[in-house]
Amino acid sequence: MRIAVLGGGNGSFAAAGDLALHGHEVRLWRRDAAAAAEHHAAGNRVLVKDFKGRHEVVLAAVTTDMAEAVRDAELILCPTPATAQADIARALAPHLADGQVVFLPPGTFGSLLFAKAARDAGNRATAAFAETGTLPWLTRKHAPFEVAITVRAKRLPTGVFPLAAKAHALAVIGRAFPDVIEDCGDALSAALMNAGPIIHPPLIVMNAGPLEHFDRWDIHKEGTQPAIRRVTDALDAERVALREALGYPAPHFPLADHYAKEGEEWMYGRGSHDRLTDSGDWREHIVLTKHRYMLEDTRIGLSFLISVGKLAGVGTPLARAFAAIGGAVCGEDFMQTGRTLESMGLGDLDRAALQRLLREGFAS
Repeated sequence: MRIAVLGGGNGSFAAAGDLALHGHEVRLWRRDAAAAAEHHAAGNRVLVKDFKGRHEVVLAAVTTDMAEAVRDAELILCPTPATAQADIARALAPHLADGQVVFLPPGTFGSLLFAKAARDAGNRATAAFAETGTLPWLTRKHAPFEVAITVRAKRLPTGVFPLAAKAHALAVIGRAFPDVIEDCGDALSAALMNAGPIIHPPLIVMNAGPLEHFDRWDIHKEGTQPAIRRVTDALDAERVALREALGYPAPHFPLADHYAKEGEEWMYGRGSHDRLTDSGDWREHIVLTKHRYMLEDTRIGLSFLISVGKLAGVGTPLARAFAAIGGAVCGEDFMQTGRTLESMGLGDLDRAALQRLLREGFAS
């Protein structure tokens, strides 16, 4: 199938390389003109490294022209950090066509942001927007056109906006990710499956001392100690309580399953945490005020969780605490600079109105 991949980071390169490796026609869109030109001069090649070896693939195009990238694409994949979504949504908005599916893995409710950008641009195409709880890959770039894939996802709980378009959207996404996609209902359900705001804020905040002391530190290995695991489980309990209060059924994909040696399979399957730490790719230099675990997962992810908790009448004390501490570290108020229902223009909706919007879309 024809697939457009948006972005130039770890997730976007994993998407472009892996989907091309599996026989799809992939066009990669990048904002960085110099990087795109360099990649084009290198023959649009991507080297994918996984447990089976090294695989070189050639992309159909590498371009800074959004219209060229998404023209006739059945699936538009945007695996970028949430910090980049607003700009990309505005660039994409005029070019969406009937039947196209925009997939954000993960989304942090970005599916509503992309749909709203299209509406604000005057584009009335019947596109669908979907998101899931994590990237389909544990991955890191090793060079400008080289990406290592440590683990491919086994289960991706995916929600669709509007819910009325679910059958079409999941069918399209399922062709790119066969036997991986799991229906979890609407886009808010999927947003509340996002693992990043649960795993990463405790890791980056509670490891602040060693992160500033050591030049390189693996917060997923040495940084994941029993006390921190107890805190992440408690933070995850707030997420699950919120899902239950909003009427979303199990499975809730509890974070504990990511670390467990047996029991229910989590999104990346069994043993993924050990493979992540064994790879060494996450032993890195982290600047607290610049890393995406702070700017994306703590600032955007937790502010969104807190705002939905307010709507549902569910307390989120740990989420509020980490957002407050993270904001203090960065010298800003994450509830003002993050992503909330209010900042997305949805603050005047009660639960019934929000659920109607989720089902029917902005046309309602």
